[in-house]
Amino acid sequence: MLNSMTSSHFSIEKTGLGALALGMLLALGTQPASIAQATQPNGNQQTAPTQPEGRIAPSATTPSSLVSVPEDFASLKLGPGFLLNVLVYDEPDFSGPARVDSEGNVNIAFLKPVHIGGDTVAQAKQALEKAFKDQGILKNPQISIDVQQFATTSATVIGEVQTPGKVELLAPHSLLEVIGMTGGETQLAGNEIEVKRADGDPPTKSYHYSRGGDASEIRDVMVHPGDTIIVKRAGVVYVLGAVNRPGGYAMQEQGELNVAQAISLAQGLALQAKVGALRVVQKQSDGKIVEIPISYKKIMDGKEAPLMLSAGDIVYVPVSRMKTVLSSTTGVVAQTTSAAIYVTR
Repeated sequence: MLNSMTSSHFSIEKTGLGALALGMLLALGTQPASIAQATQPNGNQQTAPTQPEGRIAPSATTPSSLVSVPEDFASLKLGPGFLLNVLVYDEPDFSGPARVDSEGNVNIAFLKPVHIGGDTVAQAKQALEKAFKDQGILKNPQISIDVQQFATTSATVIGEVQTPGKVELLAPHSLLEVIGMTGGETQLAGNEIEVKRADGDPPTKSYHYSRGGDASEIRDVMVHPGDTIIVKRAGVVYVLGAVNRPGGYAMQEQGELNVAQAISLAQGLALQAKVGALRVVQKQSDGKIVEIPISYKKIMDGKEAPLMLSAGDIVYVPVSRMKTVLSSTTGVVAQTTSAAIYVTR
């Protein structure tokens, strides 16, 4: 059974709707803290994360009142559960309340069922006027329709958003607006947004959204009640071995990362790094593990383009035993020199 929420009468000509508040509970999601953010550190000071430029900004709507009322009901589509007040001018016998049934039909006195499911209010008005004329009941019917009750419908937003769950919609809204109603994306959100259509047309489609701010591909994408939105997590690459901050790094920004950028995120090579033996470990589509040798010196000299990485790749920097010894020796020498200088003063 569809839940309904009662509102004041809304005429097709009206656009000023007033305020409509309905609270809803959202299933709160969590995100792991073990994956390092793909950002450069700023000392040891931690600051609150800010919304990256070009990403979806949180909506002013709070998570506790995620019912979205369109400013213009021209796009509102009627469905099962809607209660209408049908007024046939100068024909009181045909006027009165009418509920849209489970098949999307509405029953008016003396009139065969008229299918208006999926129609806007204007289209439903035209359908009823046509039915009266086609069935020979009225020659020139003039009909107005008020929406008395709205069937509560929702879209589901899951994945890397601040408050995943259901967002109540009365009419189609843009994809950007719907994600904004959940508080926006998390820091681990990637550049792929998947939309599963309730009507199956098409059943599922993925959209690319650049973290750099290019929203051209999704700007005109509309979300309808019943749709499911999945904000995918950014891919992760791993930088291990002789680097200053080994770990996993999210492929944010444009969703692309090369070897040089990955090492930079890991705060560069450690002194004991064996640069000539640097390699990338990849898992191919057939499950086979391959190692790709990387000439890091040529990359740094601009003689070779850095290898572009894919999600799941591992950049491994082996440790040079000779450099490890030198590193330890250098540390001791530095301390000795400092002490000697201090004593002579």
